[in-house]
Amino acid sequence: MPATDPALLISDDDLNFRETLECVFAPRGFRIFLAGDGEEALHIVRTQEVHLALLDMHMPKLTGLETLRLVKQFKAMLPCILMSAHWDDSLIEEAQLAHAFLVLPKTFTLRQITAAVWQAMERTYHWHDDSQP
Repeated sequence: MPATDPALLISDDDLNFRETLECVFAPRGFRIFLAGDGEEALHIVRTQEVHLALLDMHMPKLTGLETLRLVKQFKAMLPCILMSAHWDDSLIEEAQLAHAFLVLPKTFTLRQITAAVWQAMERTYHWHDDSQP
């Protein structure tokens, strides 16, 4: 379990989407880091304590999948959830090979994204959020 409040990186080129997810997870006890592209996400993972990364597949500079592969080179255990509006079996297979925790199709419900985050935190850190059923 993280010694401090768990830190969540939200990386998406859509500012409104990033801020919406921040409004979902900040009240649930997460410290939030926001990144608008893959390079910014990599910088945050290298310089901050991050416990979970939400990575949009289609971003400028580096895709979510490229970012995930680079992150895993120096933080192999960091759970990463890849989000994509345009996905297929090939993307899912590539994400699994890159050790993504999950590929989450956009658009998802509040229940789906929070369940995915809780599951990743529980499996990786044995962390449990008491507000969840």
